[in-house]
Amino acid sequence: MKHWYLVAGALAVLTGCAGNGEPPESEETANAPDGNSPQNEEIDADPDALTVNMQSDVSSLDPHFGNDHASLNVKRTIYDTLVRTDEDLDIHMSLAESFEQEEPDVWEVSLREDVTFHDGTEFNADAVKVNVERMLDEETASPVAFMFEMIEEVEVVDDYTVRFYTEYPFAPLKQHFAHPAGQMISPALIEEDQQAVEDGEQPGSVINENPVGTGFYKFDSQQAGEEIHLVKNDDYFDGEAGADELTFRIVPEDLTRVGELETDSAQIIGHLNPNDISRLEENEETKVARHDSASLAYFGFNTEVEPFDDPDVRRAIAMAINKDDIVEGVMGGAALKAEGPLAPPVTGASDNLDSIEENVDEARDLLAEAGYEDGIEAELWTDDSRVRLDTAELIQSHLAQIGVNVEIVSMESGAHREQVSEGEHELFLGSWGTVTGDADYGLYPVFHSDSHGMTGNRMFYSNEEVDALLDAARQKMDPDERDELYHEAQQIIVDEAPMVPLYHIEHLAGLRSDIENFYIHPSSLYEMVDVTRTIEEE
Repeated sequence: MKHWYLVAGALAVLTGCAGNGEPPESEETANAPDGNSPQNEEIDADPDALTVNMQSDVSSLDPHFGNDHASLNVKRTIYDTLVRTDEDLDIHMSLAESFEQEEPDVWEVSLREDVTFHDGTEFNADAVKVNVERMLDEETASPVAFMFEMIEEVEVVDDYTVRFYTEYPFAPLKQHFAHPAGQMISPALIEEDQQAVEDGEQPGSVINENPVGTGFYKFDSQQAGEEIHLVKNDDYFDGEAGADELTFRIVPEDLTRVGELETDSAQIIGHLNPNDISRLEENEETKVARHDSASLAYFGFNTEVEPFDDPDVRRAIAMAINKDDIVEGVMGGAALKAEGPLAPPVTGASDNLDSIEENVDEARDLLAEAGYEDGIEAELWTDDSRVRLDTAELIQSHLAQIGVNVEIVSMESGAHREQVSEGEHELFLGSWGTVTGDADYGLYPVFHSDSHGMTGNRMFYSNEEVDALLDAARQKMDPDERDELYHEAQQIIVDEAPMVPLYHIEHLAGLRSDIENFYIHPSSLYEMVDVTRTIEEE
């Protein structure tokens, strides 16, 4: 007789990564192509537990910190936002029942009345006020405060109604509240965290140890650098997760993640390398999820460091890079060549950019005209993922053709992000996901001079005209007027080349073959609210 089990789960994953990895493995084990190591022995399937293998450890479980991939993966399961976006980037209500613009600078939000935090605290207007004000508090020093810096006042109208007063009309405010930075933390936990700060601890220290939200899953435990364990929230306001337990495991090595998927040690693996697609598709026990994205992979310059402060040098290097070579040779075609900084699905993306085309001869001439006929020596920093390393090696060969000799320096992803954010680099590989689906988030934190460093502008690029265009666009309510300003800003950015847009990532994930109803959000979020797993037992 056959027995069938149905499992529905809810979790999420974004692009980008940080944190500590697992203890070092031997080269033989880490690179075993079949994933057959002692920890990868076949195990019995458990219909009541799901495991997700991530490339990196989290940097923080506090929504007001940790804007990296791994952190957002986990927080998506623990917390909720007022609104959310679907696979078409359309807005839907979540903790909010309505979110309306009453005046150009006033937004009123009606909240659900049936929501409690995991610690039993009621979700209401006071909770929203406490969360937003904490994030904007300068003493909190939240790296995602820029998302809501236009909010001047949060007014509690009644128990379940809140108003936001903005400094200026800000068209994408609703989209910003769909960003994970807008996830709601229990006010009781915020109070406990603030007390710890008064006692000398860092902001977020208490929240990071025991996060409390309203999400499908509740935090249970964590082992730093190894795993985070969650359990089902039986009181979730919008149904319930089908799995009783959810574990996020940190598995830095690509092939180890693949091997653990094949043996059912994990049911979902992130950061799937394109080179492993055929391996999983040829295995009847596994499959690959592939979805278009709103994300960008790019080659970046530190524009404050000579000679990369010279736009002609940057343009010459941009001319030497063969993007098609990278898309096909590294990504196996699982990417779209980028013409500019915004992916096609993003509102405000221009489809009429005069982009810099590959031309090695012109690149040599331009470099010589800039005074570097004898060439340039520089370091290219990257994280240690296979895709990034392969990309770096291809670019190294491209640039050698014009006398730009780069030394590739690889490091753990968290260290890479931190050091690049501190401006210690010359050249680097990076990525950005336009999580909100709006050009403001794809451009302002990446290119505005107020966003240097960890916020997102890791090129340390400054241009007064771009700043003015981005400032004006975020205040316009007319979509056509916003688009016009964003299109102009994008062309200037392409012309000045603080980065070379390489490709828009095709989001990839490895799944067990019995996982259904799975899709990857354009932001790279792995949406599993409606996922089912059917396990057949003989």
